[in-house]
Amino acid sequence: MQKALIMNAGSSSFKWQLFALPSEEVIAKGQIERLNLPNSIVTIKYNGEKYEDDSQSLDSKSAIQTVLNKLVDLHIVNDLDEISAVGHRVVAGGQYFTKATEINDEVLAKIAEFNDFAPLHNPSEIEGIKIMQAELPNVRQFAVFDSTFFTDLPEMNAIYSLPKELTDKYGIHRYSEHGISHHYLANRAAELLNKPLKDLRLITLHMGGGASAAAVKDGHAFDTSMGMAPLTGLTMGTRAGDVDPSIVPFLMKKENMSADDVLMMFNEKSGLLGLSGISSDMRDIEAALPENKRAQLAMDIFKNRVVKYAASFFAEMGGADAIIFAGGIGENDPAVDVEIMNQLACLGIKMKSADEINRGEEQVMSTPDSKVTVMMIPTNEELSMLRQINDVM
Repeated sequence: MQKALIMNAGSSSFKWQLFALPSEEVIAKGQIERLNLPNSIVTIKYNGEKYEDDSQSLDSKSAIQTVLNKLVDLHIVNDLDEISAVGHRVVAGGQYFTKATEINDEVLAKIAEFNDFAPLHNPSEIEGIKIMQAELPNVRQFAVFDSTFFTDLPEMNAIYSLPKELTDKYGIHRYSEHGISHHYLANRAAELLNKPLKDLRLITLHMGGGASAAAVKDGHAFDTSMGMAPLTGLTMGTRAGDVDPSIVPFLMKKENMSADDVLMMFNEKSGLLGLSGISSDMRDIEAALPENKRAQLAMDIFKNRVVKYAASFFAEMGGADAIIFAGGIGENDPAVDVEIMNQLACLGIKMKSADEINRGEEQVMSTPDSKVTVMMIPTNEELSMLRQINDVM
């Protein structure tokens, strides 16, 4: 039985799933959190059992080696030769990569050209690819791009109001992030609603440490909250979301910072972390409520930005058939989901109470008389990646 190992790597963690081919059965899955920090958390689920370890500090190389070693040590595979394909999530592929692509030296060099579009992600993803190539040199390896889902945005939503010559010269477009997730959510929603995707208007909300909103119309991405880089849009764990660009030269002058310093601050020290002064994790923010006013402000701004984008997408598309929540916050914090949607009651949305909603389960969260169906759909980027790889194998 052939197997495919799908790697969903981030800058501080990664998830993985091992699939049987061609059945798409999940043989095992897991994740490693807190990369490059003390007590990295290794979790593996296999055959109804759960393995956990937090005794080591792991970097990208040792984390990948740990996963491969555990596949053998836990007898998930008899030999690594059973793995016939490895898939890697890559955030930025520009408009060049429009489908999953088998990796060779030329492809890897081209991916590196897009590092400026995803400075927190592409370099670490390239590093992970190279490590896996060294560990499994005879296995076919594929890149699946978040940006692919957004390559056919309508031009009015894809570009900025800059001189068109510069847009064309440098490929300045909205490439966004979480495209793999939004692709999965849109298609799964169509299945659950029992309607063709092309006949639906959907708003998909991927809310986690990184957060983004997408509008889906006529079977394709229609708009997105993120921009050329995965920095703008919603307030995120450490990323600022939408910021007036004039703040960049202002801070450069007032704080004697370079442009790179300001962008680093926008990416790594802003968002929930910068607002609250507590943490980038929504769980820590909520634990500080209601006494901590900065935590409350962070929560209020987070919800406000989601409301703004969801409402604007609703207006852009002339309505919505469904709104879908996913991601670490969207799947595990029904109270936040309900509070956001209650602010959109003017659109005819009516929600169940948070107590009636189960965490992390596919379900309808709106009431039967709601004019828009609101759903929770746990995202499955790894399955989406596998299917995109199968299309080109």
